[in-house]
Amino acid sequence: MKKHCLILLVLLSCSAFAQELNVKGGRGGLLSFGQRTTLSTFNGDHERAAVGLGGQFRLQLSDRVNTEWFMDYLPVTNQFTRRNDLHIGWSVMFYLLNNPTPKVQPYILAGHCFDRTLQTELANRENKIDRWSSAVQGGLGVHFNLTPRFDISLSSQYMIHLGTDIHSHVEEDGSVHFEKHKGGSLEGHLLTSLTLNYKIADLWKSKRK
Repeated sequence: MKKHCLILLVLLSCSAFAQELNVKGGRGGLLSFGQRTTLSTFNGDHERAAVGLGGQFRLQLSDRVNTEWFMDYLPVTNQFTRRNDLHIGWSVMFYLLNNPTPKVQPYILAGHCFDRTLQTELANRENKIDRWSSAVQGGLGVHFNLTPRFDISLSSQYMIHLGTDIHSHVEEDGSVHFEKHKGGSLEGHLLTSLTLNYKIADLWKSKRK
């Protein structure tokens, strides 16, 4: 019975992804929702890469311009510390091809996010530091449009913090010290995201450009 239910679920999902999308003229107004997996590579000492999950929605403004609103949760535990990052932000995507519906659709993107970071020493949970900051990011991406409604996207962005930055230092005796620095810095992290996206509706009628 469970096997039959699983097969039915897969068939219904495939049928939904294959359904024709009712586009009202141009691509402006398309609304989609998706899930994302993000790899964050940090540039600080004793800080490893983090893999996290998140979600996003997209609202396309025209044939060549799209917006993405996202949230990522990125936990990582090292030998001495645990770091949790929460990113809440948005990006503007500009498509490089005139064709509004190619199978492979490259784009450039840039945006802004708010970043909440909490770092804790594993051996002493009272030794911790946290902060909210602002950041800007920019990079490249590509959509693989598998159906009119469904795409898999891969993007890579470098994030630069504009506000307070925190990081850890491990001394020779194994003790952990956290530091907080104000002001912008070119040091940040590289975010590489793999996303699955499903277009649910065209919210308004737009002219093809």
